Amino acid sequence: MRRVARYHPLLVGLHWLLAFLIVAALALGALVMARMPNTDPMKIEALRSHMIGGGLIMVLMLSRLVIRARTAHPPVADAGRAFFNFLAWVSHRALYVLVLAQAGSGLIMALQTHLPEIVFLHHDTLLPDFWAFPVRHVHYLVSRALMAVIALHVTGALYHVLVRRDGLLRRMWFGRRSIAADAQASAQSSAVVRS
Repeated sequence: MRRVARYHPLLVGLHWLLAFLIVAALALGALVMARMPNTDPMKIEALRSHMIGGGLIMVLMLSRLVIRARTAHPPVADAGRAFFNFLAWVSHRALYVLVLAQAGSGLIMALQTHLPEIVFLHHDTLLPDFWAFPVRHVHYLVSRALMAVIALHVTGALYHVLVRRDGLLRRMWFGRRSIAADAQASAQSSAVVRS
């Protein structure tokens, strides 16, 4: 009998592409755009990149959800403690919710402030301050929550790599997707013995 040991290659590719795009969008927003006044001519260029990136992230994340629902995936990873398993379960779902909430709040803010016309069609100028719109506060708070959950996700991955040494990251990489069930059980028991 064979068991799925890795995620579908499309999910693997989307995982790493989304990781890059999400970190880039958060960095652009928090480290560059937040410090740039709306009167700065470069703000429009930054907003254009941020909006395109946010839209792409939303489409790719929704695609990832559909692919994940339609493909077989490995069994749930065991972190060795019930609390850590619960934390992993919650944080994975929080990532999806927060990414979609971040993209959604950005879209709402863009529509409320007429950014598509300003940024892409060069009509009018930017409003002096986006903080007058309540959705700007939502976008900010969700971004900080997303940063925290990403940090938790990376910490969990490092825990599996450095402490558990259970080969968890192989699941989210390219390679043969299925292995013999007895080979998987042997690999898991040797990982437990090492930890």
